[in-house]
Amino acid sequence: MDGRETGISLYRGRIAPTPTGEFHLGHARTFDMARRRAEAAGGDLILRIEDLDVNRCKPEYVEAMFEDLAWMGIRWQGEPIYQSKRRQAYLNVWERLKSAGLIYPCTRSRKELRNLAQAPHEEEEAAEPIYPPEWRPPPGAERSYDHPQGVNWRFRVSEGEVITFSDARKGEVSFVAGVDFGDFGVWNREDIPAYELAVVVDDLAGGITEVVRGEDLLKSTARQILLYRALDGTPPAWCHEPLVRDAHGKRLAKRCNALALRTFREQGLSFEECGVRFFG
Repeated sequence: MDGRETGISLYRGRIAPTPTGEFHLGHARTFDMARRRAEAAGGDLILRIEDLDVNRCKPEYVEAMFEDLAWMGIRWQGEPIYQSKRRQAYLNVWERLKSAGLIYPCTRSRKELRNLAQAPHEEEEAAEPIYPPEWRPPPGAERSYDHPQGVNWRFRVSEGEVITFSDARKGEVSFVAGVDFGDFGVWNREDIPAYELAVVVDDLAGGITEVVRGEDLLKSTARQILLYRALDGTPPAWCHEPLVRDAHGKRLAKRCNALALRTFREQGLSFEECGVRFFG
């Protein structure tokens, strides 16, 4: 007997696209796997639209996103959730982390940080050099702020702490705070919540039990686990899918128009035909 037969879904997954460009085959593979795992568990799949960056997220990409998901045959439960409508939830968590002294205001620029070391490898998501602990402001600096805008905000990690988690594809994965990553952003000076904070807040609120996404976000998982702990939340299970690469071995980007789902739709191909051709 599965969750649907009892009327109670124990599994709750999600797909969470960012409408900053056209979907490509990499998105399709990950979203399709999220659908398959939710169906196999007899659970629910929700759709969250990660549209916090108003300068890059465009209405036309949202419209194309719905067309692509329909072409893929993906259905979800409930109405789509728009991050742009959840600002107060993120502010509440920012205030909670600030009050606990777990985050601090950062006036250093990305250029200053990147000047410390060689540019990060292109395969790392949101990669940047380790933030120097000596750049942290004095304890209590956060208390003079009533709102987050105007400066960047970082989560203070404990150097040497080992974060280990089990992944459905990768097995046991470990990262060391202060070695593999440093203090990370939770809010930026443009007054936009960072990816790490927003997804944790939303996955907790949505009761997500498993996150299916690309393996380029493995390191993000370690950071997010620290946020779950700070918020007394239980992390979901994790499943990081292999990346789809182009003919030159580079991971796909939204500028790869030749591999955009729209291109295949316009050619009259079905998603099943694309899956056989590209995924095996």
